[in-house]
Amino acid sequence: MLKTDILIIGSGISGLFFAMKIAKKRPDLSLVIMTKETAKNTNTRFAQGGIAVVTENLTDSFAQHINDTLQAGDGHCDENIVKMVIEQAPARLRELLEIGTLFDKNEKGQWDLGLEGGHSQHRILHHKDSSGLEIEEKLLKIIKKTPNVEIWENHQVIDLNTETKKDKTTCTGAFFYDKKHNRIKYIRTRTVILSTGGCGQLFENTTNPKIATGDGIAMAAHAGVAIEDMQYIQFHPTALYAGKENPLFLISEAVRGFGAHIVNEDQKRFLFKYDLRGELATRDIISRAISKEIQNSSKNHVYLDCRHLDADSFHAHFPVITSHCKSVGIDPEKDLIPIVPAAHYQCGGIKVDQNGSTTIPNLYAIGECARTGLHGKNRLASNSLLEALVFAHQAAANVDKTISKFIFSTKILIPKFPKVQQTNDYYAFAILKQELQNVITAFYTSNDRDADLAFEKIKMLNNTAISQIEAHEITIPFIEFSNMLATALIIIKQCKEENNNRTRSRANI
Repeated sequence: MLKTDILIIGSGISGLFFAMKIAKKRPDLSLVIMTKETAKNTNTRFAQGGIAVVTENLTDSFAQHINDTLQAGDGHCDENIVKMVIEQAPARLRELLEIGTLFDKNEKGQWDLGLEGGHSQHRILHHKDSSGLEIEEKLLKIIKKTPNVEIWENHQVIDLNTETKKDKTTCTGAFFYDKKHNRIKYIRTRTVILSTGGCGQLFENTTNPKIATGDGIAMAAHAGVAIEDMQYIQFHPTALYAGKENPLFLISEAVRGFGAHIVNEDQKRFLFKYDLRGELATRDIISRAISKEIQNSSKNHVYLDCRHLDADSFHAHFPVITSHCKSVGIDPEKDLIPIVPAAHYQCGGIKVDQNGSTTIPNLYAIGECARTGLHGKNRLASNSLLEALVFAHQAAANVDKTISKFIFSTKILIPKFPKVQQTNDYYAFAILKQELQNVITAFYTSNDRDADLAFEKIKMLNNTAISQIEAHEITIPFIEFSNMLATALIIIKQCKEENNNRTRSRANI
């Protein structure tokens, strides 16, 4: 039967960095990285901006970066976690540099540090506008040369298995679908690392790829692990408007830091009405301001204006953005770029401690699927790649110290329905997915959020989904849609709880 010492679910920056570190520490341990599509198909590769690190102390400092993070999080961050992450940043950066990761430098050979919304200083290290891709490629190159690590592509994890003995619950394995052989299988393990990313596909407008369906949240919830702050979904203010296209192309925060303006239909800047920082306010403020401007104008979008910027310098800094815009008939040098806010980052998630550990001692969550306490209500730009590195480091150190406590379960589990039915239900679930996106998007954009109504609509969609399959059948679209439903219900429930708490607080004033 299949088994591995450590099962890593997801192949983004957090999972890969963890694998690199623990594999080097413990060559005696076997690792499997399981990913539902190809290893390179992650949210990481689409991260344009870069990684926030204090690299010099003349104008910048840890204290300033900490304060910027706390201010963006609107009083909901864990200050000890914020301090830990930001003070570790230089060490984690050195590790990236040691494996050959390249970040841009200026003519003097110094870091070409970018400025993004919410940051008081230039502190964003970047590789042009494809920073995530650069990091991912370097990590994958290392992982593929590491003998005790295997990457299993096109293997979709369905659910975790837990066992409880003497009131102690552990995660003992996972059921997964092997797409190549059309089989559902089970793998035993001593430790599981969830690095499954976010849930952006719950929304009509999102920058997240099709794989971002909240799988890790659903799996953790099924296992009885605490999920927190899922109501805090961050919208990126500048996604390229393209009608009903999904996902939308992201235009990096760094473009505004470079000097681009956001303007309305009359080509007038309007952000200063909402915040004195204008284009350099945090994402939540800018996204709300754009949404109000769109509602007031009855238009579908506003614009990003780059026409006043030096064209050669802009292209040198943002070649991917320039190329994509031109591919759809937009020349940033001459044309306004239509933009809309889009669901971008999940600030809450699976509750973990400073080591990435959940309430189940051998189950970890790192990266976007985890609620670490760093982001609070709103993520500060370019803090997410940093968070992934730091918590992967913390988790690797903790697994190294604790894995000896966990042995393989003696239970050999056989899937009840090992073969996946090859029913043609992709179209049916595509329609259901669109209906779910309509419900969640309408809820988030409404001035009067009716959580009870949204909850009932989602439950109805769940009943419809169940009716789509016959008894004893299981299909991959059903699994993925089920994860989206479970995540959506958690989001709506936690939105409702926050509203109720706010109402009680006002009543006690």
